[in-house]
Amino acid sequence: DEARPRLKKWKGVRWKRLRFLVTIQKGGAKRDGDKEIAEFIDKLGTTLRPEKVPRDLRKCCFCHEEGDGATDGPARLLNLDLDLWVHLNCALWSTEVYETQGGALINVEVALHRGLLTKCSLCQKTGATNSCNRLRCPSVYHFACAIRAKCMFFKDKTMLCPLHKLKGPCEQELSSFTVFRRVYIERDEVKQIASIIQRGERLHMFRVGGLVFHAIGQLLPHQMADFHSVTALYPVGYEATRIYWSLRTNNRRCCYRCTICENNGRPEFVVQVIEQGLEDLVFSDSSPQ
Repeated sequence: DEARPRLKKWKGVRWKRLRFLVTIQKGGAKRDGDKEIAEFIDKLGTTLRPEKVPRDLRKCCFCHEEGDGATDGPARLLNLDLDLWVHLNCALWSTEVYETQGGALINVEVALHRGLLTKCSLCQKTGATNSCNRLRCPSVYHFACAIRAKCMFFKDKTMLCPLHKLKGPCEQELSSFTVFRRVYIERDEVKQIASIIQRGERLHMFRVGGLVFHAIGQLLPHQMADFHSVTALYPVGYEATRIYWSLRTNNRRCCYRCTICENNGRPEFVVQVIEQGLEDLVFSDSSPQ
């Protein structure tokens, strides 16, 4: 005999089946666009978004364009000097510049000085240093302008302007300007650091690791005899800060401001300990030790 289904004793008394109907409206419904959805999410304030990348205000000294260029174009910016930048290919394809086996670009400053007085044959702006390799041809371009003018580039780092370029294909013609190898501008770093230090304004500071250099100070003629040792000079007004471990709190770093003053015709070395939440400590002595 077939077993009869058991009756659910508490159905309708203690529980009941939930029934609901979902209706979908077709046609005529206005869908929210991406803009409306983004505005709604902004009003809720519950999402995390990355901050917008700030605008790159660095300009190339040759072509005057802002920021890094295309990889297969002007390419990335290289530092030439304090707040001076040049695109890699703008410098590399300059007539005077050559590259060493280690990737150093030589004579970039020479090319830059010439470019300050040379106008581009296409855009008529200064900074053009890419000259046509044909004898007695006056055409000079920015690197990006030379590409727009459809100049012909060769693997031996020579270029021909549209008037003198070869007709038909050439095996030595360069089709890609991408540079993935290590390239840098050869420069006198000691001279560059000296130029930063000697500037009067405080717009830039020189930092090495945890040491921040603020002022070099000066020595007057009558101080020369007493304000130096066998290995160092002690200019009055020297100021630097050092980020180092705190002497009062374990596992915490703080700022040490180091200055050189004059006291009765002798140098006085002052170290001020600046630590957040604590009073400043000041140490002074006649010796830098």
